[in-house]
Amino acid sequence: MLLNRETSGKRWRIRPDGLGKVTGRLAYLTDMSAAGMLYGRVLRSPHPHALILSICTEKALQLEGVHAVLTHLDVPGLNRYGIAHQDQPVFCENKVRYVGDAVAAVAAETAELAEYALSLIEVDYELLPIVDDAEQALLQDAPLLHPQGNVLHRSQFNRGQLGSGFAACAHIVEETYFTPRQMHTYMETEGGLFVPEEDGRLTVYSPTQHGFMDRLQLSRIAAMKQERIRIVSSPIGGSFGGKDELNVQPYGALLALKTNRPVKLHHSRWESVRAGLKRHPMKISMKTGTDASGRLLAHQVRIIADTGAYATLGAEVLNFAVEHVLGPYRYDHVEVDGYSVYTNNGMSGEFRGFGGNQAIFALEGQLDRLAEKLGMNPWELRRINMRMPDDPGPFGQPIVVTEGAMQVWNAAEASGLWQERGMPDRAEEREPWIKVGIGSAFTMHGGGLGVGIPDPAGGRLSLAADGRIEAIFGYEEFGQGLLATLELMLIEQFGLAESDIRMIIGDTDLVPDSGSTTASRATSMMWKTLQNLKAPFTSQMLERAAKLLGKTADVLVMGAGGIYEAEGVSMLLTYKELAEAEGEPISCSTAFQFPTSDTPRTGAHFLYTYAAVVVKVEINQLTGRVKVLDQYHAVAAGPVMNPQGFLGQIEGSSSMALGFAVTEDAVMQQGQYMTKNLDTYLVPTIAEHCGTVTVEPIEHLPQGDSYGPRGIGEVGSVTLAPAIAAAIHQAVGIRVTKLPIEPELLQMAFAFAGEAVSER
Repeated sequence: MLLNRETSGKRWRIRPDGLGKVTGRLAYLTDMSAAGMLYGRVLRSPHPHALILSICTEKALQLEGVHAVLTHLDVPGLNRYGIAHQDQPVFCENKVRYVGDAVAAVAAETAELAEYALSLIEVDYELLPIVDDAEQALLQDAPLLHPQGNVLHRSQFNRGQLGSGFAACAHIVEETYFTPRQMHTYMETEGGLFVPEEDGRLTVYSPTQHGFMDRLQLSRIAAMKQERIRIVSSPIGGSFGGKDELNVQPYGALLALKTNRPVKLHHSRWESVRAGLKRHPMKISMKTGTDASGRLLAHQVRIIADTGAYATLGAEVLNFAVEHVLGPYRYDHVEVDGYSVYTNNGMSGEFRGFGGNQAIFALEGQLDRLAEKLGMNPWELRRINMRMPDDPGPFGQPIVVTEGAMQVWNAAEASGLWQERGMPDRAEEREPWIKVGIGSAFTMHGGGLGVGIPDPAGGRLSLAADGRIEAIFGYEEFGQGLLATLELMLIEQFGLAESDIRMIIGDTDLVPDSGSTTASRATSMMWKTLQNLKAPFTSQMLERAAKLLGKTADVLVMGAGGIYEAEGVSMLLTYKELAEAEGEPISCSTAFQFPTSDTPRTGAHFLYTYAAVVVKVEINQLTGRVKVLDQYHAVAAGPVMNPQGFLGQIEGSSSMALGFAVTEDAVMQQGQYMTKNLDTYLVPTIAEHCGTVTVEPIEHLPQGDSYGPRGIGEVGSVTLAPAIAAAIHQAVGIRVTKLPIEPELLQMAFAFAGEAVSER
C-alpha cells in the first residue's frame, strides 16, 4: 500500500507542533532571551595548524561593557569534550588543529561589542605544516597531529581466504569511490541561552540529541555535579546528527557561570560552517569478484575516512561503514580494512546515515559494474546474492530474522518505475542532448548504537493532578515528528483522545534517560516502552477506577476522556476525577537497553531496516546537470506508527541524499573552507524537487517478532545516490565514482561523443 492521505485515513493527522511551526509562533531555543542577558562570542583560530605562543586578553577585558574574557586558564574542570573520546579542547592551550578551534570567548552587553572584543584579543601563532589529505596523513613522514599519531581508529574484518577466492573468480571489478564533506545545513544553527539560577544551578537551553550526555560533559568541564545542571533541549530547528556533540554549550555555560548573568550564544552561518560537524569524506577502494553465474565469491575493501582534527564519533562511524560495505549480500571470502584519520581539515562527525551512505554508494556501484561484465540484469544479480532470512549479519553476528530483503526487492521489481526501464525510449519527445535513465539500489541499515556501546531506553507514564496522562521520555524533537508519532501511538494503543495527553520530553529535570535521539532508534524504543508500560499502567488506572465505581476492574476499559464499561458507550469516570481520588500517584516506569547481538564485535547491529530505491533521472548533456524526475522507495521496517511521519522521513532524507549525490560539497583547500555560505554551498531547493516520490512501506514481520517497528530516519538517505549513478549509466554510459556528480564529467562525455560522430 502506497502512503498518502487517502490510504492513511484518520491516521493522517496534524502534528502537535505543526501549527506553531507553519505560523512561526513556535519559539526555538535560539529565539529565547532573558532579562540582563549578555551576548557570547567565541574566538576561533584563523589557521588550520599552528602553535599558540601567547594569548593576550587585556585590551578586550578593559573594554567597557565586556563582562568576561575566557581562555583555557578559566576552565575549572576538564578542558576537553567528546561523546566517546574526550580529545577536543574547550579552549586550545598550546596548539590549534583546525580553523574552528576555540582559543577564547567573551561575554558583552551587545553582540556587536562582543565581536569587537574578539578583535582586541591578541594571539601569537607559529604556523605548522598542514595535513589536509587523509591518505597523506598515513605516510610515515607526515606531521603528527596528535601524540599517538594520525590514526584515530582502525577497523578490520576478515573471513575466508581472499587469494583463493579471487583465483576462483570469473569476473573481477576494481574501483575507487570518493564521497564529499556534506554539511547538515539545519535552518537553526547552533546556539542557546545559558542561565545561572539563584540557587547556584545552571540551566542550559540549547539544541542537542541527548540532554543527559550534554549534562555529563558540562559537569566535567564546569566541575559541577550533574544534578546542578539542567538541560532543556527541545524544540530544535534541525539536527541530522550535527548537534549530537557539544558545540556552543561549553562556552555559553562557562561565560554564564563566570558573569552570573544569562548569556546568549548563537552561531552565524559562517561560524556553523567552520566549527560545525560534517559528513566524513571517504575514499573507498573495492575489489569484488563473482563466478561465471554471478555468485559473489570475494570482496576486498579499503576505507580511508577523514575525521578532521578531533575524534567526535569518527571511530564509530568507521565501524558502521566497515559493517555496511558488506551490506545485504553473501560472500565466501572477505577482507575489509578501514582507517579513520586525523587531518587539519574541518571536523567530521555524526550525520544521518552514519557512514552507511558512503559505504552503499561504493558497494552498489560494484554490483552494477559486475552485472555489466556478466551481461546480467543488475537487479537479478542482487537477488541471487542477497542474504536469506536465516543468514547472520555482515559480521557473522546473530540478527533478527525478517524477510525484508526479499520483500523490498520484489516490491521494487514490480514497481511501475522499474518496469518502465525496459520500455522503448521516447527520445523523439525530447531535445537530442537530453537523456533519461532509470537506476536502482538496495540496502540493509542497522538501527541502534550497536554492541558494546551504552544504549539505554525507557520512559514513564503518569496520571497528572489535572487528569492528563503524561508520557515522559528523554528524547528530543528536532523536526523528525517524534511528538506526532508518540501522540498517535498513545491514542491507538491506549484508546485516548488527543486532549487526554501531555507529552514531556527534552528536560533533564523532568525526564528519565531514554538514550540518544539518534541511530534510527527513538520510534522503536518509544513503541517498546509503551508495550512494557501498557499492562501495568492500565491495571493501576482500572483498579483505582473500580474502587471508586464499586465494580471489578475486568469490566472497565480506558477510552477517550476517561473510564468506560467494557460493553458500554457512556463514560463512567473522567481522568480528572480519577486523579482527584485518594491514593498513591499512578505512575509506571520502564528502563531497558536497545537490543543487541550476542557477539563480541563492537558496533555490530541486531535490528535492520531494508530498503530499495528506483529512480528516474534526466541528464542535460549541454550543461551536465542531473535532474531527478521520479523516485520509488520500498521500505521494510515493520508496522507504520505514523503514516505522515513515515512519508516525511523518507521524502526528507531522500532530499538530503539528492544534495549528497549532485550538489553538496564543503570544499576545503589547505585546511580552509572555500564554501562559506549557502551562496556557494548548494543544497537542493524546491526547483530540484520537481518529480514524484512514491513510498511503499512493507509492514509484515515474521510471526512472534517482538521488536516492533524499525527505525526509518536514516535509511531513506542511503540508497538514492547509487541509484542516481546507475540511472546516469543507463542514460549516457558513464560510470560515476565521485560525489557530488560533476557536471563537467557529463559535458565531457557529450563532447567526446560529438567528436566521435563527426569523425565518422
